[in-house]
Amino acid sequence: MVKPNTTFELSVRDIEIIEHALRAKAGRRGLAIATGNHSEELVREMNEIRDVLGRIHEQKTFYRPNKGTYVSG
Repeated sequence: MVKPNTTFELSVRDIEIIEHALRAKAGRRGLAIATGNHSEELVREMNEIRDVLGRIHEQKTFYRPNKGTYVSG
């Protein structure tokens, strides 16, 4: 029986490309849902995309300097 690969060697750039593509697809799906042209499958796919984007976001480590006063934005 074939087992799926559970380890991946993706660069930060690879993840950025995937995230950008998912955001674009989510935008198109969101537009279709907003205009009323949607099915249960479309809504389910939109939820899956949002879940994946959320998991990607939760794995990011945001930079914060160790020394000095931190000013956001």
